[in-house]
Amino acid sequence: MERLFRSLKSEWVPSSGYGSLSDAQKDISYYLMDYYNQQRPHRHNKGLTPVMAENQLTLLSGIS
Repeated sequence: MERLFRSLKSEWVPSSGYGSLSDAQKDISYYLMDYYNQQRPHRHNKGLTPVMAENQLTLLSGIS
């Protein structure tokens, strides 16, 4: 979790902050659900996104 929050703060949150709570919620939700999980490669997963790594495990295990 610490690495996630570090990435969020250093890569995504504007240094000036957000204008409103709803802007922050929308932007951070996008970061977590779309960018971080589906687009951003992770070194721990050998350059795969978390969704791709999980799909590979599902295919290998045969569990759907």
